[in-house]
Amino acid sequence: MSLFATAAIVALVGSTARAEEVRQVLPGGQAPAQPAQLTREKAPDESEIQRFCSNIADAARDRRYALQAEELKQLQAGIDERMKALEAKRTEYEEWLKRREVFLARAEDSVVKIYAGMKPDAAAERLAMVNAELAAAILMKLDSRKAGVILNEMDQKAAATLTGIMASAARRVDPS
Repeated sequence: MSLFATAAIVALVGSTARAEEVRQVLPGGQAPAQPAQLTREKAPDESEIQRFCSNIADAARDRRYALQAEELKQLQAGIDERMKALEAKRTEYEEWLKRREVFLARAEDSVVKIYAGMKPDAAAERLAMVNAELAAAILMKLDSRKAGVILNEMDQKAAATLTGIMASAARRVDPS
């Protein structure tokens, strides 16, 4: 019988029988061994499941606590970093406030009275030669009308510099 004929017979037999039962036997070969019957393992009962869960419960709890502790450490590090930045900003603000107070204190009343009594063109000439911060402080303590006339008599560049300093000193908001 040819190989083709054997295949045709097997196909016919296979259509009526189950696919697992059809096996081709080569001429002169041994009959295939029967497959071992599969046995289903018995499902674990609830006591085994409870024992397993209770055995790993402590390890799971410890792992959860370790993860939470690590997260808390990271959060604490972030808070510490923010507190350092806040402390640096506070120090910077206090320094700026001290500089502003010193700046305003430079122009004492007696010096201000001297410049208030001067003619605007002479005061402008003298203030142009003085330190710009001191000149700005004196102008801030003068009457605004008198300070405006003095600034009008000054060189444009010097007047712009003094105006910028006065605007910065008068600002009530943190400059940063």
